[in-house]
Parts: sequence; C-alpha cells; structure tokens
Amino acid sequence: MFKINDKIEVGNGKLLLMAGPCVAESFEICSETASFLKNLTEDLGINYVFKASYDKANRSSGGTFRGNGMENGLKILKDIKEKFNVPIVTDIHDLQQVKKVAEIADVLQLPAFLCRQTDILVEMAKQGKPINIKKGQFMAPHDMKGVVEKVKDINNRIMLTERGVTFGYNNLVVDMRSLKIMRAFGFPVVFDATHSVQLPGGLGNASGGQREFIESLTLAATAVGIDAIFMEIHPCPDKALCDGPNSLDFKMAENLLKKVKNLYDSQRKGFKN
Repeated sequence: MFKINDKIEVGNGKLLLMAGPCVAESFEICSETASFLKNLTEDLGINYVFKASYDKANRSSGGTFRGNGMENGLKILKDIKEKFNVPIVTDIHDLQQVKKVAEIADVLQLPAFLCRQTDILVEMAKQGKPINIKKGQFMAPHDMKGVVEKVKDINNRIMLTERGVTFGYNNLVVDMRSLKIMRAFGFPVVFDATHSVQLPGGLGNASGGQREFIESLTLAATAVGIDAIFMEIHPCPDKALCDGPNSLDFKMAENLLKKVKNLYDSQRKGFKN
C-alpha cells in the first residue's frame, strides 16, 4: 500500500480509477470528462486519478493524431489538475521527458511497449512519485518480476498493469492469471479495461477495438482481484481523435463502474469473512 499525493491510498481496499480520454485533445474535452468522472467516483466511493496522454508516440501511422505537442498537452493536464483538484497520470515516452512531466503528473506511467527500457524506468523511479508500469503485450506476467527488480530499491510505489497479450496478428487476449501472478510480487495490480480490447493496427492505419467486451473482461478482472482500473472514457468515442473504438462513453462508463463497485465490495466482504 502507498499514497498518491499523501492523500489517495492505493491497495488499501478502496478501488482506484485512472480514467479519461486517450489523449488531451483539448481542454474542453478533458474538462467535460474530468467533471463527469470526479462527480461519479465521489458518488460511488471510488478514488479517482485523471488520465490523458500529452502525446501518443506509438501511433500505428505517422499521419494519425498524436496530440497538441508536449508543451500544450502538459498545460492542459496542469489546468485540469488545478480546476478539479484531481491527481494526474500520464505516459512518458522518452528519457528526456521524465523530469518535465514529473513537475506536473502525480503518477508517472510507462507504456507497455517501453516496459523493458531500463533507463527510462530508473529515471522515472528517481522522481519519487508513484509509477504505473504496463506489462508489454509481448511479455509473460512472471517476466514483470525482472522489471520490478530494476526499480523497487529506488522507489517501491509501483503499480503493475495488465493490458492483454498479443494473440496472432492484430489481436489481444487477456490471461486473468496474470493479475494474480503479478500481485504475488507484492504490489498493487491494475486492469486496463479498454486497451485490453484493442485490435492493434486493425484498421490498417490505426488500431481498432471491441468495446462490447470491455464490461465482461472488467468484471472478470474484478472477480480475480484488482486494486485499480484504467479506462479510456470520452464524451463521444466515435468522434475521438485517438482510440475511439476501444473507449467508453459516459453512460457506458457509469453503468460499468456501478457493477464493478458492487462486485468489488462483495469481494472485499467475502475476504473479510
């Protein structure tokens, strides 16, 4: 267990949600999403961290939208943080970005494709903030122990995220055993509910997605045992500039989170008994 900003406990028996649009398209989109999610999570008794990427460096095509630039993207995140008084989590894609991002973000996240990049990982750990490490789509869950070993003596405020594993071409599957395997390392585990249904490169020049499976997989992960959920949520996913096919709209997110909270609480009650 540890705290984000000395306030939000992670791994304490209270569910954490890290959610927002895939990328910081605009302050307006981020503001609408943050407002909705802050109110919803307060009503449900779920801890909340706003999520959006200032840049998406791993696009399927060089011609697809990746953000408004690092400076503008970070400013949007800073403004959201100040307006709504919520912590921020965002991706880091390059070693040179770490210190600047750490000035704003409360949780530093390493994308799945980069989880074995030692220099970035160590530099992130040195910032003294919680770090969320996404398991690579190419890795077995037990291989994440080596990733943890690189940083735990520098910074042990670590979360490990399951986001599916490559299954043939343009497809991912989720092995729910990975949540239990990674939890055995002694750190909170996160289920990435929306990237897990992604179809990488499935649209040719962009990734597709199967949002109809988000609910089933999320409830399954909750039943196995998680500390946090990661979700991409957008006011209008079909118009999102990034990861729309595997994002939820507000109504879908509300319905799912109510079910997740009920299941999570019943699981916790069962553990206590």
